[in-house]
Amino acid sequence: MTPYDNAPYALEAYEFTPQDRAVAINRSGDDLERDRMRLARRIGLGAAATLIVLLAAGAVQHYSSHNAAVAAMEARQRAVPKVRVEPVKVNGSARDLFLPGTMNAFESATIYARQSGYVAERRVDIGSKVKAGDVLATIAAPEIDDQLNQARAQLVQMQAALKQAEANHRLAQVTNSRTQALVADGWQTKQQGDTDSVAVQTQAAGVGVAQANIAAQAAQVARLEKEQAYEQVVAPFDGVITQRSIDTGSLVTADSTNGSSMFAIARTNVMRVQVYVPQDAALGLKDGVVADITVPEMPGRTFTGHVARTAEALQAGTRTLLAEVDVDNTDGALAAGTYCTVKFEVPRANPVLEIPAEALIFNRDGTQVAVYQDGKASIRKVSLAEDDGDHVDIATGLQPTDRVIVSLPVDLVDGAPVAVRESAAPKS
Repeated sequence: MTPYDNAPYALEAYEFTPQDRAVAINRSGDDLERDRMRLARRIGLGAAATLIVLLAAGAVQHYSSHNAAVAAMEARQRAVPKVRVEPVKVNGSARDLFLPGTMNAFESATIYARQSGYVAERRVDIGSKVKAGDVLATIAAPEIDDQLNQARAQLVQMQAALKQAEANHRLAQVTNSRTQALVADGWQTKQQGDTDSVAVQTQAAGVGVAQANIAAQAAQVARLEKEQAYEQVVAPFDGVITQRSIDTGSLVTADSTNGSSMFAIARTNVMRVQVYVPQDAALGLKDGVVADITVPEMPGRTFTGHVARTAEALQAGTRTLLAEVDVDNTDGALAAGTYCTVKFEVPRANPVLEIPAEALIFNRDGTQVAVYQDGKASIRKVSLAEDDGDHVDIATGLQPTDRVIVSLPVDLVDGAPVAVRESAAPKS
C-alpha cells in the first residue's frame, strides 16, 4: 500500500516525509474543491428546477383565472338582470307646498310729534305694553296754552257783544212799532218812521255779525284746544312700543316733512305672515286656506293660521302672488321680523303622475326614466313638475299605465331584456 492510498482519511496512520505530507495535503484540497463545485451545481440545478415549476404553476393559474373571468363575463352578458318595478301613480289630492315667510305685526305705526315743544314727561320705553289712548309722553308748549286762554277770553267778549246787539235789536223793534203807530195817526213824520224801520234792520244785521264772530272765535278755540291736546302723545291702538327716539327734555317739532319721530308701536297679538306663492300654486290659493307655520328656533311647535288676503295679482318680475296669513299670537311667542316656513295644502288644478325619485336617471342625455315594457327596458326622457325628495311629479314623458324600473343597473341600456323582481314585504 502506498502512502497515498485512502488519503485524506488515513494520512495520520502513516509516517511521511515532509515532502510526502505536502503532496498528500495538496491532493486532499483538490478533492474538497471538486466536492464543493459538485454541491453548488446540484443546488443551482435544484433552484432552476424550482423556479421553472413555480413559473409553470403561475402560468397555469393565470390561464385558469382568465378563463374563469371570460366565462363569468359571458355568463353576465347572457344573464337577464332582475329589476324592481313600480306603477306610475295618478295623484289628484292637494299637495303640500312649503314656502319661506316673514312675520310682521298686524298693525304698526311711527308716532310723530303734532305739537312743538319740550318733552315734559315720558311714560313708556321699549317693550312697554300699552292700550289705545294711553299717554305715552307729555309735551310742554306754554305758548299754545296762552293762545288758548286768550282765544277763550275773546270768545267771552264776543258773546257779550252778541247780547248787546240782541238788546239793541229789541229796542229798535219796540221803537219802530211805536213810530209806525204815530205815523199812522199823523203824530210823527213819515221820515222818522222810515228811519226807525231801517234801524231795526241795522240792529238785526249787527246781531248776525256778532253771531258770526262768535262762531269764528269758537272755531279758533276748538283748533287751539286740539293743538293743546296734541301735547298729550297717546297710543293709537293696543300694542307694544318697539322704538323710542326721545327722552325727557328732548325738543320735538311738529312739521309735515321734518317732524320729530317719538315712538314706534306694533300690534302683535295677531301676526301677519307674508309669503310669496309661485304661479303654479297661486291659482289654487284662496282666502281661508289653512296654513301651518313653523319657526326653526322653536322645534316641535306649529302655529296654525288662515289665508286672510292676497294681492289678487302676480308680480311681473317673479311671477309670484303675495299672500298674508293671520296667526294668533296672544301668548306673544312670535316676534315681528321672524323668518318662518309656511306649509299650504293647495288643491291641484289637474292630477299629476308621481313616481319614486330613485327611478330617475341623470346623464348627459338629460333626465330619463326606464319603463318596463314587454320584458325589456325602454328609456324615456321626462320633464319634472315637482320634487319633494322621496317622490317626483312628472310633467311629460310618461303615461298613467306605465311601470317604471326602480334602482336600475348602471349598465342598463335601452331595449335590454329585464326580469321583474318581487318587491320586498313592507316593514311593519
